[in-house]
Amino acid sequence: MSAQASPGTGRPADLGDRYGAPAPWRRRAVLVASVVVAVAFLGWLGWTTYVHATPDVDSAIVGYDVVDEHTATAQVTVRLKDDTVAATCLLRAYAEDHTVVGELSFTPQYAAKQPLEETVRTERRATSVELVGCTAPGEPRPR
Repeated sequence: MSAQASPGTGRPADLGDRYGAPAPWRRRAVLVASVVVAVAFLGWLGWTTYVHATPDVDSAIVGYDVVDEHTATAQVTVRLKDDTVAATCLLRAYAEDHTVVGELSFTPQYAAKQPLEETVRTERRATSVELVGCTAPGEPRPR
């Protein structure tokens, strides 16, 4: 396919001559807007990653022991970010048929000797104890 010559010049027609060229500021405006959106997104991503990687409370179960028909104990480690965090932790005891037979909600103290040993009262013999997790104010998901 060959380009048509501009009338009277003998050279191929420039598309800018034929259709008009975009304003020179538009390319810069689109580039600046793209950079601003990318920086804002990366800032949000960094902030979100930091907030979720450094929770106010973090917990893990070390072990458990079924003491008798109505008692189970659990050894739990709880890390509080500082002494102003008022966290609440939840332990659940399960029976052989996987029904919940006991729960214990407790508030760990900052700088307490680890692991914590907590006693769960059960309505019948438990076969396992689960640490659901600990939550601090403003943290909807147990950790």
